[in-house]
Amino acid sequence: MRYGIRQNGNVTILDVSGRISLDEPTSEPDATLRLVIRNLVNDGRRKLVLNLKEVTYVDSSGVGELISCWTAVRERGGALKIVNPPKQVKELLRLTRLDTVIDVIGDEAAAVNSYRRSVKIPMPGLSWFEP
Repeated sequence: MRYGIRQNGNVTILDVSGRISLDEPTSEPDATLRLVIRNLVNDGRRKLVLNLKEVTYVDSSGVGELISCWTAVRERGGALKIVNPPKQVKELLRLTRLDTVIDVIGDEAAAVNSYRRSVKIPMPGLSWFEP
């Protein structure tokens, strides 16, 4: 797995390429997708877009990575959206029903714009927050 990070306003876009799997080496030592996302969230980034356009393969451990990423972001009051999944990855997200949990959006502009809508969501036990 390789990745790049860029900003579009207050939205952080993580461009991922290659294979999403725990067995796959990454572009940096000890950098799993989960750790990259956790570092972004720990840096205060709460609006994340995961661009999977160049992903060639996701296995069951990769699905687990995506779930861990989504959970890490949600626990810190943020949101994670997936954009541009290749056909086989989109089908995997559908089969695992992960697309019912994580927003899967066809293009990056739509994902970034979806964060610009101000919607307040009540969280049990927490005050209101804006994703």
